[in-house]
Amino acid sequence: MDFSKSSAPPPTAPPAYGGQPPPATGIPVQPPPGNYQFTDTVQGPAAAGQANGGAPGPWSTGLCGCFSDVPNCCVTCWCPCITFGQVAEIVDRGTTSCGASGALYALIGLISGCACIYSCFYRSKMRRQYMLRESPCADCMVHCCCECCALCQEYRELKHRGFDMTLGWHGNVEKQNHGVAMAPMVEGGMSR
Repeated sequence: MDFSKSSAPPPTAPPAYGGQPPPATGIPVQPPPGNYQFTDTVQGPAAAGQANGGAPGPWSTGLCGCFSDVPNCCVTCWCPCITFGQVAEIVDRGTTSCGASGALYALIGLISGCACIYSCFYRSKMRRQYMLRESPCADCMVHCCCECCALCQEYRELKHRGFDMTLGWHGNVEKQNHGVAMAPMVEGGMSR
């Protein structure tokens, strides 16, 4: 008997939730001021770069715009490991903490005097995430010649994209969710 040519329509599930679409699960996304989102999709000025055939877009501020955020400029000049840690936590999307990244940066700086080699990798990673131009020159050159200015520029870029840098990645996600805690996921489903 051939079951592949059955004339009966396939069974359908009854409409759930009174005919309404099922509720969304996961992290709700509500854009912060400036039309940016914390998702993997590119928003804002970088979206224009993608619309132009994937060409990278400009940074929101210039490399030498440090004095547009004087408090961050001062912190970066006196203790760049703090600014680096904040940037690294957001770029890594919370997989590394601000403290761990900043401590590693400081340790590399104390031992070798070349923490800029470590921080240039984060600039490259950030540029790929947000489709930014490699300007004014290569990432390693920017960090080797103008370490503090580069860190300040990265900090300002993330701030312009809607991140509250003092909260870190997890604080920004919680703020975006308006403090709504998600139910824990149970693996394996039901069992007898």
